[in-house]
Amino acid sequence: MPRPITRGRGRATGSGVRSDHKLGSLHDLFLDELKDLYSAEQQITKALPRVVRAAASEEFKQALRHHLAETMEQVRRLEQIFESLGTSGKGKKCRGMEGVLEEGAERIEEDAAPAVKDAGLISAAQRVEHYEMAGYGSVIAYAETLGDQEAMKLLRQTLEEEKKADEVLTDLSEAINGQAGDAEA
Repeated sequence: MPRPITRGRGRATGSGVRSDHKLGSLHDLFLDELKDLYSAEQQITKALPRVVRAAASEEFKQALRHHLAETMEQVRRLEQIFESLGTSGKGKKCRGMEGVLEEGAERIEEDAAPAVKDAGLISAAQRVEHYEMAGYGSVIAYAETLGDQEAMKLLRQTLEEEKKADEVLTDLSEAINGQAGDAEA
């Protein structure tokens, strides 16, 4: 009989993967979610240069470069939080972000008119932003409940940057979607 496939810290069960990692408190959940975000941000810093190279619009490329610099600062903020908590951000891989980024990578490989490709890349980038906003919203709530004012301040700063990045992408998409529509004519 074949052995079950194991992934990460869990093991396969009849219905999927069960985690052997126990979250005994809100503090444990807070740390786990912070590690997930840390992994996500690191994955994004690796993926963004490839998206910049694939983008056609100079304005889009500039927005991506700006957000890469912000993302690197967001990683630093998370490291600051881990240091204040006396722990490390290492040890967890954000599978959700991995999947979102894989979908975005598919857009890079597609054969499309430049504006059409950019429209698809913007859509993929907005999925990344929305995933991050959901994660940061949750950890801010945990930090508030736990009374960690410094973590709340740093995490709110990051959440505001993610919201702003999403707004920039929305503005870009309005212009680029028009160009993409013209490409089909």
